[in-house]
Amino acid sequence: MSIRNYTRILASLAVATATLSTFAANPFLGQWELTIPGGGAGWLGVEEKGGALEASLLWGSGSVFPLDSARLEGDQLLLTRKYQIDGKDAAGKKIKIDRVENLTASVHGDHIQFLSVKPDDKVEGKNVTEKFSGRRQPPMPPAPDLSKVKFGTAKNLFNGKDLTGWRLTDPKAVNGWSVKDGLLVNNPAQEEGKPHKRYGNLRTEHEFDDFNLKVEVMVGKEQNSGIYLRGIYEVQVEESFGQGVDPHHMGAVYSRITPTVAAEKPAGEWQTLDITFVNRHVTVILNGKNIIDNKPVMGCTGGALWSDVSRPGPIYLQGDHTGITYRSLVLKPVVK
Repeated sequence: MSIRNYTRILASLAVATATLSTFAANPFLGQWELTIPGGGAGWLGVEEKGGALEASLLWGSGSVFPLDSARLEGDQLLLTRKYQIDGKDAAGKKIKIDRVENLTASVHGDHIQFLSVKPDDKVEGKNVTEKFSGRRQPPMPPAPDLSKVKFGTAKNLFNGKDLTGWRLTDPKAVNGWSVKDGLLVNNPAQEEGKPHKRYGNLRTEHEFDDFNLKVEVMVGKEQNSGIYLRGIYEVQVEESFGQGVDPHHMGAVYSRITPTVAAEKPAGEWQTLDITFVNRHVTVILNGKNIIDNKPVMGCTGGALWSDVSRPGPIYLQGDHTGITYRSLVLKPVVK
C-alpha cells in the first residue's frame, strides 16, 4: 500500500471517529436524506454554532434554506419554518399570507422520523398533520486526487438523430423534447386560453456512478434549464451573462456551490460545460474556465429524483421551465 493511500485511509477513519463522537453527544447533528410527503426528495442539515443549533432544509424543489429555529427538547428536535402563501384580502386584492410550520423530529439509530403541523390552506383555523422520514446521509469521502482517476471509453449520450436512450422522468408529463437538425431541443409551448401544460424533464435510460461529462448547450434569452448528475445534483444552466457569481447562475451547483468566477457567454452563443463528479465531489469547467474545483456537494438539490447520495443515477435535463438547446453530451465513466 502506498503512503498516499495509507494517509487517506487514516484521514477517513479520523473523520468517521469524530462523526460518531459528535452524534453520541447530539444524534441530530449532520446531514439527513429525506423522503417528504408525496414521495419527493428532501434534505436536512443540522449543525451547532456558538452553542446554538442551526438547521437548513431542502423541500422537494427550489433552494436549500435556513429554518427559523432549531432546538432540542428532551430527545426531540423542534424545528420551525416560516413561509408565505398567496391569498386575497376582504376586497379581493392579492396578498401574501404568513404561515408557520412546526416540525418535531426523533432519531432511531440512523433513521429520523418527523411530524409536521401547519395551517390548512383551504380551511381557516384547521391544521394539517403529516408524517415523513429519512435516514442519516453517509459521511463525505475525502476529496479525490483527480490526477489519479481513470476514465473509461467515451459514450455519446445523444446520437443526433432521435431520443434513443432517453425518456421522461415522469411519463405523465407533456414531452416538449425533440431532435431538430441534429440538435436536442426543448420547446415547452403553452397555448393561450388553455390549461397550463406541465412539461417533463428528460433522463438517460442508463444510470451512472462517477464520471466526466462534457456538454455543449445554447442558452437563449431568459432561458433556464439544468443538468442533473446522478439524477440528484443540478448544475445550473441559465442565461445569466453579466450578472456576477451566484449559487443560482450558470455552472453553479444549484443553491449549494457558488462558482469562483463568472464565465458565462451572452445569450444565443454555444457554451461548454466540462463536469467531473467523483466521490461526491464536483469540478465544473465553464467555457474553459475552472469555476468549481473539486468541491464536496453536501446533499441533493431541488428537483432530485431521490435523496440517496450513495446510489448511481441518470443524467437528466430539466425541461419544465423554458426552451433550451443541447448539441452534444459525452460521458466517460470512472474505471475503478
